[in-house]
Amino acid sequence: MSQELSEHEIQRRQTLQQLRDAGIDPYPAALYPVTDYSTSIKNNFEEGKTVCLAGRMMSQRIMGKASFAELQDSEGRIQVYFNRDELCPGEDKSIYNDFFKKWLDLGDFIGVKGEVFKTQVGEVSVNVKEFTLLSKSLKPLPFPRTDAEGVVHDAFTDPETRYRQRYVDLVVNPQVKEVFVKRTKLFSAMRNFFNDAGYMEVETPILQAIPGGASARPFITHHNALDIPLYMRIANELYLKRLIVGGFDGVYEFSKNFRNEGMDRTHNPEFTAMEIYVSYKDYNWMMDFTERLLEHCATAVNGTTDCTFNEHKISFKAPYKRVTMRQSIIDFTGFDIDGKSEDELRAAAKGMGIPVDDTMGKGKLIDEIFGEKCEGNYIQPTFITDYPKEMSPLCKTHRENPELTERFELMVCGKEIANAYSELNDPIDQRERFEDQVRLSEKGDDEANGLIDQDFLRALEYGMPPTSGLGIGMDRLIMYLTNNPSIQEVLFFPQMRPEKVSKVVLNENEQLIFDIMQREKKMELLSLKESVNLSNKAWDTSIKGLTKHGLLKVTKIDETLTVDLV
Repeated sequence: MSQELSEHEIQRRQTLQQLRDAGIDPYPAALYPVTDYSTSIKNNFEEGKTVCLAGRMMSQRIMGKASFAELQDSEGRIQVYFNRDELCPGEDKSIYNDFFKKWLDLGDFIGVKGEVFKTQVGEVSVNVKEFTLLSKSLKPLPFPRTDAEGVVHDAFTDPETRYRQRYVDLVVNPQVKEVFVKRTKLFSAMRNFFNDAGYMEVETPILQAIPGGASARPFITHHNALDIPLYMRIANELYLKRLIVGGFDGVYEFSKNFRNEGMDRTHNPEFTAMEIYVSYKDYNWMMDFTERLLEHCATAVNGTTDCTFNEHKISFKAPYKRVTMRQSIIDFTGFDIDGKSEDELRAAAKGMGIPVDDTMGKGKLIDEIFGEKCEGNYIQPTFITDYPKEMSPLCKTHRENPELTERFELMVCGKEIANAYSELNDPIDQRERFEDQVRLSEKGDDEANGLIDQDFLRALEYGMPPTSGLGIGMDRLIMYLTNNPSIQEVLFFPQMRPEKVSKVVLNENEQLIFDIMQREKKMELLSLKESVNLSNKAWDTSIKGLTKHGLLKVTKIDETLTVDLV
């Protein structure tokens, strides 16, 4: 059943028909020869310059024989001036009186050709010599308005509606577009940094036979031709390491990853990560590299290494503080995790009021203690280093303490934005770590990987050089660089619950007419009226209700009124 149309939408559809009746194509196919853009015209003002530009008409001020409108293109907005006698030098003034004044609506895409000038108040404008309708807008944009007291009404600010209708959000809230411009700048800056260092961008599979490279619950699908289950990747780590085995010195990828977990202000089930692996390096080198990388990226995005996030002033200027995980937990809880058994860790966590259960191994218990008591205290960029072995199944054993691994995470504003290892390249040790993960999975840990990637182990057996790897959550990083506390603000189309579709409820008489029209599709109005046998009042009310709902359309062909199913 069709969605109910508002009065404005009905009016715009009527205008659409008037345009077509006048021989004007509301959706022309031909290219439009744009030569200039709003901001460049204003920044490089040249009196009398002939320009051709296109965009949405965002305002219209009609003043008799002359009118002003505002055109919004990809760069910004510019005022355009329409003069009736210049547009229509002959007797026929319909181009101005009908086309411009009556048939154009706010939100329509138009193209204009004209000359640049300044108004008496000094505003750079375009004197339109001819204009073209490029696309008719059938839904009115939600324009905010400000009353006499300065209160804004009808602003398009509801987060759920903005995320569902990002296309509208980008049009009416120009500041939103800047967030995504900065997002692109971040990716470009990072890519250039890696390329300048001599590392190669690659692509690895999204559909994987075994979900590896991280501890997370995967999305599962089925490949019909092969009749096997496949998993949406939770990380690309194991494939990138295969390429290091294959002889590349440094590879990186911006990957779409998928984790079948909770959603909140900092998590989306589909997210973008960057992972880079460099041979003959360790995690100490990678810390220095990460500092230089983020210093470079922050400057490229904002012109400075400083940024603001909520109430915090953050500096991405190197160097960053470095704290071991053991020391961090001692600092904030007074408890030393060194040498503690699983039972001791579980008892300590319970004593700190942290919810734990019997499925949690040592690594998960330590992770819960750190996450609950320590993580949120790190506002400025801080490297947390030397994680217990149980927390890092893909990481090389610490060269000074066999209970630890050579791993760091970078914390900013209480959240992790980067994770890095001296990569484990001992195939026998790696197999034992994978088997430990299987045991945790069998014990009930749904984030532990219960599948062993035998092909990856085979690759390691051919030999992988000493390697350091780094992963960065790109969505979270751009949140900090643009001062957005919600991940939904930095994703064009975040995951949402299914939209509730409101159905049109018809009364008995309307349903009777609609059932007939679903069978017939098209009927003369008089024949339809006779077939339902309603009183004149009931008929009039019902047919008006159905046309208002946008379910039926009444048109006049010659002298005959015809009803069409929409």
